[in-house]
Amino acid sequence: MAIPTALNGQITDSVTQAGLSVLASAPAVAMGTLYQSMAHSMGILYQNSAMAQQQAAISSQAAANLGVIQMYSVNTMAGATAAARLGRNDNTDLLLALLVVLAVAKKK
Repeated sequence: MAIPTALNGQITDSVTQAGLSVLASAPAVAMGTLYQSMAHSMGILYQNSAMAQQQAAISSQAAANLGVIQMYSVNTMAGATAAARLGRNDNTDLLLALLVVLAVAKKK
């Protein structure tokens, strides 16, 4: 018991025990707060990694889509380039003779 005073000894003991209880539970409360903070940080870390993975998947889909578009447009672009080059040349007589030769060869 506490030192005898004008107050009732039981009151002094209950106040002292309450103070000691707070002091005794402080490390446990601090560790609980630390664990909560770590769990929250890990949750944010996983959210960020999931978001980065989603963005990477979207980027790879866009890159694949662009690659497919370029593969499908190779023949049309090659044809357009050849037509533009032929249009700039003055070899119309040569082209006409080539068409005649091809038509004759096709008939045989």
